[in-house]
Amino acid sequence: MSDARARALLARAPGLTAEALEALSAAVGGDLARAAHGRSRARVALPPAAHAYLSAPDERALAADLEWLAASGTVIVLSTDPDYPPLLKQTAGAPAALYVQGRLALLASRQLAMVGSRSPTPAGRSTAREFAAWFARAGITVTSGLATGIDAASHEGALKAGGATVAVFGTGLDRVYPSANRALAERIRAHGVLVSEFPPGTAPLKENFPRRNRIIAGLALGTLVVEATRRSGSLITARLALEAGREVFAIPGSIHSPLSGGCHQLIKAGAKLVEEAKDVTEELGFSVPKERLTGRQAEARELRELDKEYEMLLDALGFEPATIDSLVARTELPSESIASMLLILELEGRVAALPGGRYGRIP
Repeated sequence: MSDARARALLARAPGLTAEALEALSAAVGGDLARAAHGRSRARVALPPAAHAYLSAPDERALAADLEWLAASGTVIVLSTDPDYPPLLKQTAGAPAALYVQGRLALLASRQLAMVGSRSPTPAGRSTAREFAAWFARAGITVTSGLATGIDAASHEGALKAGGATVAVFGTGLDRVYPSANRALAERIRAHGVLVSEFPPGTAPLKENFPRRNRIIAGLALGTLVVEATRRSGSLITARLALEAGREVFAIPGSIHSPLSGGCHQLIKAGAKLVEEAKDVTEELGFSVPKERLTGRQAEARELRELDKEYEMLLDALGFEPATIDSLVARTELPSESIASMLLILELEGRVAALPGGRYGRIP
């Protein structure tokens, strides 16, 4: 059996963990062909589903996998390989194999997971971008799940700063989900790395995303939750990070916003409250050279100084979404003037229009 076929076969074995593969490899002296196909499996306690598959593999799927692997440039990294991410290997139930596209070496880099709502506020999306850019300039790889909202904003922020980012799929790497992030996935593949434990052809099944979340948490030294409701899947990632002995951070928000509820819940449970990106790096003990962080200061200088009325309007808006009528009552400015000012502030990227005729401030 060829090495490529043995890897494809082991990667497809359902439920095969890194621990089980290590034991199987030890039993056969590191011979992948014997590990994937041979009597030696009987001496190792493999998950029943994995044992059954290795005994009677789907030959058609394997042939398709080998063709796709060669055409796409995808690499299968086994837990017995030196390139397997060391932090992930330390977590319970780590997968035996990962499908990888892009810069493989990034899997061993210092990583911080950033997760949050799929429907964030404009302020939350902006915060994710800015924090991710700061981490990227600090030499930290930003890891997330390529979902809409906070995930995508985190990837984008890291890329914009010229840094590295890891996207963990809940599908096979041949299937970008959501499809709207296909272009983002291509950029990540070129400048970062795409990872999945799922074989090609795996659809976006609901039960696969909590499994995806354990990979995100397992790859990183810590997990930062930007915005999340109390029932957000991001809290699953935070819980898995805690179970793996990693740090959990959360950004607080308004007590009136449902998207702050999950973060506040985490903080009550012991997560580190984060106001600035450096709160995270200091907690993790990262040394960040000052010269790496000059980009954000340059961006800040680009914003024009606001007139007094614009400052008053932003103060009245605060960080809670508000309607024009509410702002008229708070400022006593004419509604026509407020509408015009909000348009200009929106074009400058200081506020965003929200559903229901509301406006939200972007920090």
